[in-house]
Amino acid sequence: MIRQSRFLLIAGLSFAFVSGCEAGAGALGGFGTGNNGSDGGSPPSDGGAVNMGGMGSGAGNEGGSSFPIGGSNEGGSNITPNPCGSKCGPEELCDGVNKGLDDNCDGEVDENCPCKGGQASSCFKGDPSHIDDIGCNPGTMSCTELGTWGPCNGGNHATNEELCYLADQGGCHPINAVPFQTTDLLTGTGSFSAGADTSTFEVTCPPGVDPCPAPNGNDYTALQSGEYTVTYTKVDNGVETTCEFPLYIGAPGLRVELSWNFADGPFDLDLHMKQPMSTANWEVFGTTGVDCGYGNCRADDFVGPFASGPQWFPAANVAPDACNWYEDPDFNLNSCYFAPVDGPAWQSAGLGCHSPRLDLDNISCDEFSTDPTSSSFCAPENINVDFPPKNEWIRIGVHQYSHYNGGNVYPSVKIFCNGALTAELGALGYNAPFDWTQAEADNDEYWLVADVAFVEDECNTTQCVVQPIYADPVAQTPAVSVVSGSGAPNGPAYPPLP
Repeated sequence: MIRQSRFLLIAGLSFAFVSGCEAGAGALGGFGTGNNGSDGGSPPSDGGAVNMGGMGSGAGNEGGSSFPIGGSNEGGSNITPNPCGSKCGPEELCDGVNKGLDDNCDGEVDENCPCKGGQASSCFKGDPSHIDDIGCNPGTMSCTELGTWGPCNGGNHATNEELCYLADQGGCHPINAVPFQTTDLLTGTGSFSAGADTSTFEVTCPPGVDPCPAPNGNDYTALQSGEYTVTYTKVDNGVETTCEFPLYIGAPGLRVELSWNFADGPFDLDLHMKQPMSTANWEVFGTTGVDCGYGNCRADDFVGPFASGPQWFPAANVAPDACNWYEDPDFNLNSCYFAPVDGPAWQSAGLGCHSPRLDLDNISCDEFSTDPTSSSFCAPENINVDFPPKNEWIRIGVHQYSHYNGGNVYPSVKIFCNGALTAELGALGYNAPFDWTQAEADNDEYWLVADVAFVEDECNTTQCVVQPIYADPVAQTPAVSVVSGSGAPNGPAYPPLP
């Protein structure tokens, strides 16, 4: 048995790396289908790390970094776990590859294990030996105000007595998609929808996704990553019955999403990402290419005769180095192709998606719009690097470009690594929720959010480490940088790599 590195499930999506990014050899080890993997989520007390290595799973190198285990534990007996394995043991373990797993098979994950505000993690609350079973999906846990992990919510877990649901058994089952892709929700109903006279869908969005897009008949378009709950109702011969199933939305690599209190606006915030390990100033317009933002990371900055967008990675795209361009052979998995506004430009270029890129620049929107395909929908800004380099910090920042009224703006940044939520900062992660006033907007500030790095652990599994940036690490106060002259100072020195 081969156990894949733990990661948020994107089952049924086959990310076969091309153009030098070979499956099992790319920056994150590859993507694939087959047995579903999960992410054990390993944020340590000093910043947060998530064990990962590939979206979904499979056999061998089909679906990410893999490593052998010492065999499954059919009885859940008290056996000391192999550090790179998945057997049940006598106690819950908090560190390394065991984070995010129910190590002692008591139905709870990382109970009493320490964490810090703002950290989030995937988790698997079933018998760890079933982590790769088809149909098994991890949930998500967040750090509580007590400094310990909260409950593992969502997902589809297995125990020794009850295996995860298999889609080919019929009935409602989990389905998966990349952000922006329009999904036919009927594909998640299996045989349950057979013979229906009428069918309707309702969707409950993950926490923090507001506004929540409404279904359009059977079609659903999610612009943000996470686990959505779909409720299907059918009427058959006058009898109404329902079922529920999850819709998992996730993308490969590093994806950062920025939203704010749209209803209290108008505000114009801009998400920025620095070139790995760059210490240059933040740039409002991105003139030198070390700072990816609205001024230089849109589709028209990378395609056409006047393309001059940031080129951070090797042009040859030779694995295992990061890739500037990546075109998935499955057209529907090139998430940028379906991005609002810029999608047609990416499609017409026919080159796939560029890293880095800003899929969407939200300048103004209508908070009452529920149609995610509308240009007025309040969608989050997001920046993506599909193949992040290893062992290099990538800094995330937010610039308050304009502030049109006297109220406060409350930004929220979610950081996803291969689809797994690894941090949510803004309302969480500080001694008080972070906000900007009109006066601070006039001061032209950057919020220095976090540093992100992809590193390998002792089991040759890629970890995503998120280190929030604090003005005072003890008091956990947010850090800001004031724009003057050519830009805003980069901020504190990068922390040592774990």
